[in-house]
Amino acid sequence: MYIDSHCHLSFPELASRIPDIRREMAAADVHRAVCICTTLEEFPQVHALATDHDNFWCTAGVHPDNEGVQEPTLDDLLQRAALPRVVAIGETGLDYYRLNGRSVAEMAWQRERFRVHIRAACATGLPLVVHTRSASDDTLAVLRDEGQGAVRGVFHCFTETMEVAMAALEMGFHISFSGILTFRNAETLREVARAVPLERCLIETDSPYLAPAPHRGKTNQPAWVAHVAAKLAALKNLPLETVAQATTANAEALFGLPAITRGT
Repeated sequence: MYIDSHCHLSFPELASRIPDIRREMAAADVHRAVCICTTLEEFPQVHALATDHDNFWCTAGVHPDNEGVQEPTLDDLLQRAALPRVVAIGETGLDYYRLNGRSVAEMAWQRERFRVHIRAACATGLPLVVHTRSASDDTLAVLRDEGQGAVRGVFHCFTETMEVAMAALEMGFHISFSGILTFRNAETLREVARAVPLERCLIETDSPYLAPAPHRGKTNQPAWVAHVAAKLAALKNLPLETVAQATTANAEALFGLPAITRGT
């Protein structure tokens, strides 16, 4: 069985299809999913997914790329983190991919937002779901400065270098791989996947984005996380069942999900 450790079921592409999505998950042996929050405005819908369905959990956070939304305070995050079925803080982090003419120095607001999330993770003991794009040096620096070794979590949808992966592992983070692992031009990422210890690997879809082969170009969904697991198993030359069991156990331990056994 599998856990999709990162998906956006509240997004319009998927929100109206929840019954079908759950049926397709069950058919693919994907028993659970973590629904990721990207704005405070979105949180009620994300939280409702988790409270309305016994195989969904959720997070509380504001994505680094989102502007013109409610800026989270520490208290905002702590209040939401205390609610039932909230299992992580984020997604959060740094994203310098779309500077839109601004300098990195002008992204101080984004770094401060990241710091607020790290403080919330430290205060609650919940894991941090980290997004980093074109900003890995600053992402690691802020984590080291603010977290001081007290924060744990996952670098989701990992696309960075081997050096960044090793630094994240050294800090105690997990690495999550998405459908990008199956893309034809992702050999560098596949090398990273081979190197990351299985006990620190998670799998995700980041749906509705990044559908894995053989579904490229389609709207992604949690059922297809099984394709990510299959590619990871092939890269590590391990039985698929071994990877399924390990990534499930890793997600259970990181997010504090109840352990279940096949047939329950």
